[in-house]
Amino acid sequence: MTLERHIPSTTGYVHQTRVGDRILYAKTSILGVSLVSLLRGACGPWPAVRRAQRAYAMQLDGLMTREAAQLQVLAEMDRPQVCTVAGVREGVIFTEPVTGPSLGEVLLTRPADTCALLVRTFDELRPLHRPGAAHRLALGGAIGERSIAGTFLRKFNGLSGETYLDRLGAERCEPGARAEVIELARRSVVRLRKLRVALPGSVGTSLAYGDLKPEHVLFTHGPDERPVLLDPGMFRASPMVDIAKMISRTVLLLAARRPDLETARQVVEGIGAFTEQQAGRQAGRERSAWERGLLTLWMMDTVNILATYLSAPAVLPLPGVALALVDRAVPVCRLVDEVSADLAERPAGRGPWERALVRAWAVAS
Repeated sequence: MTLERHIPSTTGYVHQTRVGDRILYAKTSILGVSLVSLLRGACGPWPAVRRAQRAYAMQLDGLMTREAAQLQVLAEMDRPQVCTVAGVREGVIFTEPVTGPSLGEVLLTRPADTCALLVRTFDELRPLHRPGAAHRLALGGAIGERSIAGTFLRKFNGLSGETYLDRLGAERCEPGARAEVIELARRSVVRLRKLRVALPGSVGTSLAYGDLKPEHVLFTHGPDERPVLLDPGMFRASPMVDIAKMISRTVLLLAARRPDLETARQVVEGIGAFTEQQAGRQAGRERSAWERGLLTLWMMDTVNILATYLSAPAVLPLPGVALALVDRAVPVCRLVDEVSADLAERPAGRGPWERALVRAWAVAS
């Protein structure tokens, strides 16, 4: 086996690998925590980490074992199409490569088709979003680590959360920008903690794909064909979780790539049209609460991932989008600050959602 190319990530260690004549992708999780936390010393010094990892790699409930099992479950279903598992060994999952443009790339080249492309992607997830789908996961097979609200609470809870906020951007931001980022993030986190209480309390029996974002949706035979999905993180949750993560990461892609204003406008309007379709499925009284819940999860996910990038030690290679977002941290934090303030100050009505879309377009400029 030859390690050919490192794929930068903040969560797991990923390499393009050659095994004989086969090209595979190899991914491992070190102690089930992000590489950012690991390098910050959350699991102790490196010799202790290496000892603990040998035991973790053999656990039946390790993160990669659960991900491989989820891919196997999905492969046995008609939808969604997923990447193929080539094998799992000592805590490393090997998957077959999937080639083709990502949903993010297609959105930037065909922005007028944004709504249709999002609808097509979510049609693939219909079997997971149906009530009763949770029975497909074995006991203990969920990947709760992908929960937006759960991640938010882990990052920003108690004194450790305050310390985490104080250290944002320490090795990534200029001093002036860093001070503003910390101030904006701190205000937003306070509001989002309170707004979290109003999120839907019951997760029901449906499944969220969990790690749904534009780079995990690939069109192997062109954008008019069914997509193939990568890296599931399924757990019991409302489909709202998948919608929120896709919106969050698509807007962050716009913020990082900064396309021309017309492209950004069409993508954001497509997101609005898609969300309007999803909101239309809610009963009259429930629609406002659904939209507020979606906005809350969107803002939580945005602050979650941006905080991860800003906390990354300088020695950790980051994906290109992550590096661009570090440079755009102030406008992205302003987006979260303004939308969370809107939600906190206006308990009803459609205004916060409509204004959030306007701000999403502005952050791409």
